[in-house]
Amino acid sequence: MPPRVTPTARQVRLGAELRRLREAAGLVSRDVAAWLGTSQAQISNIESGKHGVSEERLRRLAEHYACDDAQLVDALAGMANERDKGWWEEYRSALAPKALDLAELEHHASHVGTFQVVHIPGVLQTEDHVRAALAFVEPGCPEDVREARVEFRMRRQRVLDSGTPYDVIIHEAALRMRVGGSKIARAQLMHLLQASERESVTLRAIPFAAEGFAGAGLAVQYVGGGVPQLDTVQIDTPHGAEFIDAPAQLHRYRAKLERVDNAALPQDASLDLIRRIAQDL
Repeated sequence: MPPRVTPTARQVRLGAELRRLREAAGLVSRDVAAWLGTSQAQISNIESGKHGVSEERLRRLAEHYACDDAQLVDALAGMANERDKGWWEEYRSALAPKALDLAELEHHASHVGTFQVVHIPGVLQTEDHVRAALAFVEPGCPEDVREARVEFRMRRQRVLDSGTPYDVIIHEAALRMRVGGSKIARAQLMHLLQASERESVTLRAIPFAAEGFAGAGLAVQYVGGGVPQLDTVQIDTPHGAEFIDAPAQLHRYRAKLERVDNAALPQDASLDLIRRIAQDL
């Protein structure tokens, strides 16, 4: 089977974790290939996500690498067994691969946390909000492509129906943005209030008046993996989504999000703030 041309973020992550285990064991790919009875190129393709790996071979590799973390190995085996294409694959011709990767990560997440300063999180946006935002950011976008992006954003929201814990912190700046005008903005705030009634959703806000808060430059989504080692940080950049999974960086973002969490209002006070802002529109 030829190598994958564009492996998904999860396929790349599986290979990267196998590479980390190999390197932690002090082994080189040439020797692992000889032990496994395959080529060094095959090991390279597995570790880059370009080739899949069976659960049986993955467990053999983990044992050879002296990995005694059974939960991590089980989580990696689960990733290796993922064969079915998700709904997001229907949009591969219309959207950038990293947009599809984000939907895939959310679909498999054990929990999701997000902090946004100037944007409403995509999974909580109304259809009118999405249309208005896309019309402003990409006014020349062909209608069929724009409609595909709107539909894709709406389908991403199904993650809320799965019961995946979703912890949202939004700065007051984003709550006061009148994307699409006052009517659409008010409807968006009411939609947030409705979403907060879901048992799986925790919605909090950071007001302008928060003492000592200096995290306005941080906007991040934290996607939980099957085990903490498989967590992923997603950040938005001008050229699309970026995914961060290096252990040291994950530790750093956990610490940053803990400080954000400490600055946020309790949920009841946050919802009162949202209601007051909606009344002002």
